[in-house]
Amino acid sequence: MTAAGARDGVAAADWRAATIAAAEVLVEMGVAGEGYPAACVRVVEQNGPYIVLTKGLALVHARPEDGAIGVGVAATRLAAPVEFGHPDNDPVDLLLAFCTPDADAHVSALSTLARALSAGLADRLRAAAGREAMVAELEKALEKEARTDA
Repeated sequence: MTAAGARDGVAAADWRAATIAAAEVLVEMGVAGEGYPAACVRVVEQNGPYIVLTKGLALVHARPEDGAIGVGVAATRLAAPVEFGHPDNDPVDLLLAFCTPDADAHVSALSTLARALSAGLADRLRAAAGREAMVAELEKALEKEARTDA
């Protein structure tokens, strides 16, 4: 079972603050350890802004051994977009953070999120009326994908 959470209207000075805010939701949900947000920042520092997948959307994550305790996905909608340094897809206004405790779950979660995003998840999250509606959209998408996988 994948835990889902969200934050809405987050003020972030830059991509680091946005990344930390997104990953902190996973810590609050109890699916990631305290060091996970900093590990997510290091991913971008070491590998560049490849996590900015499409216009305005970043997929925040780190390796399972960097503090993932369970499987979780969280959406964070920013009050104002931030630049990650991606040549095509900046600025980012929506971040999806995820964590998984092992490599198999990591691949599965990525696949599930990719299908949900292809089916319009980012647009539904952007249109959601507040945090609760964002969580509901995320849960609905994850549940639909879980049924598809079964």
